Amino acid sequence: MWHERCSDSGMDLLTRPFDPLPEDAMPLDLSVLLGPAAWSRLPPATRRRFAAIHHDRTYPGTLDLACSRIGQCFARLAALLGGPLTGERGAAVPARVRVYGDGRGGVVWERRLAIPGRAAPRVVRSTKQLGPDGWLVERTDGGLSMELDVFEQDGVLVFRSRRYFLALAGRRLSIPPLLTPGTCRVEHHDLGGGRFRFTLSMVHPLWGRTFEQTGVFADVNEDPA
Repeated sequence: MWHERCSDSGMDLLTRPFDPLPEDAMPLDLSVLLGPAAWSRLPPATRRRFAAIHHDRTYPGTLDLACSRIGQCFARLAALLGGPLTGERGAAVPARVRVYGDGRGGVVWERRLAIPGRAAPRVVRSTKQLGPDGWLVERTDGGLSMELDVFEQDGVLVFRSRRYFLALAGRRLSIPPLLTPGTCRVEHHDLGGGRFRFTLSMVHPLWGRTFEQTGVFADVNEDPA
């Protein structure tokens, strides 16, 4: 493994190889990352939605979108790298989330937001996959990525960012925390009756909350009875 370090405002930048997964990579299996005890505490519907073998599914719902002015700046910058952030604000924005395997062991989360005043839906997409060092990684098409912790808390599935990096030209370039939107936390709450709540928040160490999104979606594959 190759390392190169340099100093930038007291932060270390780290580059190292980040090769794409092989075509025959094993499917992402969150039950292994969580462990059997934590996985068993999740509701059955949540375990089905995040199972290792993931069929193509679409979940309709609405999202409340909020972000700070600093967050809007980060959204514009992240858009250059295919970042899945939006600087839009609004309540009950119609949304559709499509989840499907990428054929290389990863799972793609594609969100289509019908934002009022826009001629076309705002599409944001990222892929969850295992990194070469075994950590869960969420990566955009442009290479902007997060290394994630995943755990269960009171029956809720939680993803929380550990660090950000750029995966470009087979290398991984670490991004100092102050140059990111902040710690990202995503929660999946099963509400029963074929519904679940998605919540995303980002909190910067200096500027506080930069993004917040929350909404309820329908699982049309689940019997609401």
